Amino acid sequence: MNARGRILVVAALVAAVALVLAFKRGSTGSPRPELAEGRSGGTTDARPTGSPTASQAAEAALPRLVDLGANTCIPCKMMAPILEELSSEYEGRLRVDVIDVRENPDAARQTGIRVIPTQIFYDASGKELSRHEGFMSKEDILATWKELGIDLSGSAR
Repeated sequence: MNARGRILVVAALVAAVALVLAFKRGSTGSPRPELAEGRSGGTTDARPTGSPTASQAAEAALPRLVDLGANTCIPCKMMAPILEELSSEYEGRLRVDVIDVRENPDAARQTGIRVIPTQIFYDASGKELSRHEGFMSKEDILATWKELGIDLSGSAR
């Protein structure tokens, strides 16, 4: 191998190491529920600024389902109407946030997801209770909440 070839190999290795280090630096390994502090049921990476309103404070005290996917992913598209239905049907009892990781790649790194869609279940205090990779039916989502001891059948707050 000539000198030019060796330089290219070294440059490629340095670039690969830099990418790995950048990825590790951005990923803490622990899920961060503050990623989806925007409106329920939509793609978001917005975080509230200033003092929270009463409705934001009430919404923050709800159990939360965060779905990380992409609008180009077939299983993610299949989940969209399910997530909208859950958001509407359980309004005031469950917060549903959808994050498009193609538009918000930091969300994927910060939550440590490997596959889309991934659903992360949080309790009202923001503690991760469970996560699921792949398509998940409405019935399975509701069964997971039940298994986790979260009763969504009560009336809205």
